[in-house]
Amino acid sequence: MDQSTTVEAALSARFARFGRRMGLRDATPAGIAAWQPATREHLRRIIGLDTHIACAPEPQTGASVACAGYRREWLAILVEPGLRMPCFVLYPAGDPPAAGWPVVIAPHGHGGGGKATVAGLDDTPARAQAIERYRYDYGVTLARAGYLTICPDARGFGERRERTTAQADELAGSCREINNMALPLGQTVTGMWVHDLMQLVSYVHTRADCDARRIACAGLSGGGLQTLWLAALDVRIRAAVVSGYFYGYRESLLHMNQNCSCNYVPGLWNAVDMGDLGALVAPRPLRVESGSHDPLNGATGLANVAGQLAIAQQAFDGFAAAAALDHVIFEGEHRWDGQHLAGWLAAALA
Repeated sequence: MDQSTTVEAALSARFARFGRRMGLRDATPAGIAAWQPATREHLRRIIGLDTHIACAPEPQTGASVACAGYRREWLAILVEPGLRMPCFVLYPAGDPPAAGWPVVIAPHGHGGGGKATVAGLDDTPARAQAIERYRYDYGVTLARAGYLTICPDARGFGERRERTTAQADELAGSCREINNMALPLGQTVTGMWVHDLMQLVSYVHTRADCDARRIACAGLSGGGLQTLWLAALDVRIRAAVVSGYFYGYRESLLHMNQNCSCNYVPGLWNAVDMGDLGALVAPRPLRVESGSHDPLNGATGLANVAGQLAIAQQAFDGFAAAAALDHVIFEGEHRWDGQHLAGWLAAALA
């Protein structure tokens, strides 16, 4: 096809010329200390985070089910006036420690039907297949390792699907529909997700059975998106595990432009690349998981991941916390890995 009649090449050139204008440049301690709050403020603005209304959680609980090595309870909290977020809370076996359980918020990605698969529900063929294909039940693994694990439904998934997708494939989501409604109102799916997770963090701080000093977040794919953004913007997250979602925007989202619209925020690429989001997590521990053959890594594969890790590493090095950025490469495609994660989390939250 004659590229002069299509826009992709022109936008790629524009990315090269105008992209990442607010990226980390001065990786000295003073430079990072000035860059992080200014960049967080800009990102809050472009995702529409401050357009959302915080409120008291007013928790509602539902069925509680004993499972092998943990207990699963349905929970819903208010995230904005009149708008609830359903979750599954997975309780470790036994009584909580005196200081409360350490907590992992475990957001889901696409292709799993929301919180259900992360919480280990394999009660339909589609859910069972998603768990097998992506190792989606990482919430169960974390609960069995001793973490009170909260698996929320992001807006557009599970119990929160919009009416236009409610009758579709049970694993489908409503990201496109929500972004279409939100963008003209100055909001984004990314901003909605981050707001809801921040409300969930605030709720954790109200619970006597949770150690609010030890809150981590861990997610696969779109759950990695949610984890990375939450950890970048909310310093109450003490450690983060981002699986299958750490690569350069130009290759993986501009050129792979059929990705879900939840990935796209107006003005984002002008400001930062994904490695800069990682740099906002520093010096708090950040683990990135990459499949050796994950197609979402982009045309150059792991090289597209390495470039972003190098950006983030500058911030960790500047804080004298080089080892706090951990990269696990596993043999495989797009899935959760989790090798040796329990030990890594225990050290990260110590």
